[in-house]
Amino acid sequence: MYKWRNPKCNNGILPPGSMGFPLIGETLQLLIPSYSLDLHPFIKKRIQRYGPVFRTNLVGRPVIVSADPEVNHFILQQEGKSVEFWYLDAFSKLLGLEGESRISAAGRVHSYARGIALSYFGYESLKEKLLPQIEEMVTKTLHTWSSHTSIEVKHAASAMVFNFTARQMFSYDYENSSEKICEKFTNFLGCFLSFPLNIPGTTYHKCLKDQKEIVKMMKDMVKERRASPAAETRQGDLLDHVINDMNTEKFLTEDFIVHMMLALLFASFETTSVVLTLAFKLLAEHPSVLQELTAEHEAILKNRKNMDSSLTWDEYKSMTFTLQVTNELLRLGNIAPGLFRRALKDIQVNGYTIPAGWIIMVVSSALQLNPNTFEDPLAFNPWRWKDLDSNIISKNFMPFGGGMRQCVGADYSKVFMATFFHVLVTKFRWTKIRGGDVYRNPIIGFGDGIHIKVAGKA
Repeated sequence: MYKWRNPKCNNGILPPGSMGFPLIGETLQLLIPSYSLDLHPFIKKRIQRYGPVFRTNLVGRPVIVSADPEVNHFILQQEGKSVEFWYLDAFSKLLGLEGESRISAAGRVHSYARGIALSYFGYESLKEKLLPQIEEMVTKTLHTWSSHTSIEVKHAASAMVFNFTARQMFSYDYENSSEKICEKFTNFLGCFLSFPLNIPGTTYHKCLKDQKEIVKMMKDMVKERRASPAAETRQGDLLDHVINDMNTEKFLTEDFIVHMMLALLFASFETTSVVLTLAFKLLAEHPSVLQELTAEHEAILKNRKNMDSSLTWDEYKSMTFTLQVTNELLRLGNIAPGLFRRALKDIQVNGYTIPAGWIIMVVSSALQLNPNTFEDPLAFNPWRWKDLDSNIISKNFMPFGGGMRQCVGADYSKVFMATFFHVLVTKFRWTKIRGGDVYRNPIIGFGDGIHIKVAGKA
């Protein structure tokens, strides 16, 4: 017990904190739900007690938690030098982010995975191809929603974003497919901080079962594509591209391809669906924001020569207030407690030592809810973004991560959200029927959901 509570540090002193109980550390305290958009009490209380940098133990791993802007900025710039990208054990296992298939690999493997994702979901692809397709998908989805008496937004938004992304990646036909893989994917987030105990009845066991089914389905898909190389069977999607590269990129095994697609799929839809769900709650509670958002998009329609034409890239770039709304939703809607890195060597920060091998949690949510940076931080105030300095934003606003590991889907998510808002306020009207409770455990959730009724505009 003494050794557990007083871990060794051979070079300097550890930050203050508590390691909790043997094996489980302080994990249980982190999993206690908090019914607020505010910083989870586990982190907030320890910042008040120990300062912005402290030590703890989560799911059996020693962790240094940092809510210090300068320390966080430094850590994120050390990728490939003194730190490496890291996922906690259960999450790594479920997405295959370990061993040969680990997406955190440096060098050529990371460059390839990032490049292939950007080529299909990055800025140029959005501008040249994806924007009208997203608008078409959103319009079709909202028409479907309008045929129902009630829609639970989180589930429906997850399905919309997931199905569109899967179509770009491997031509997934969600309307005719018997494999509703989105439902299995939505279970994964609940395993983010679970103990990797593969015992019947545990959350991890159920998640692992779903994961195995998805992996098998995707492996079968890869094998089928490889066995049918004829041009007429090719879809021109990301999967075809990767299979074509297998001859030149030797690390591209079938296992690697499957787990890379799993990671990209997961990254693509969770943030977007959470933010869209939160938007319905906050827009219903702040009609002045909805009014200005609607006015901006109606002005776009009035300035068109053809009212029925598709959304253009110039129109998207003109959505100033929409971007402010999106940023404010992203600031308040952190889905995870932080960004994880692992120290490759001893690191000196603020007079303390982060020992080699320890996990570092960069608490981006603490920065985005800091009252010294964002006045009245729990208020939903999109107008605050008019006057914020770009340097302050760069160090205190990182909804898509930071450093060289910033999420390649950042532009994709922003375009998807802006397009959704455009279609929603110009072609439809909606009312919130019930729900709106938000909790963190520490992942953000919506209790019984947010339920809305959608109808087309006359």
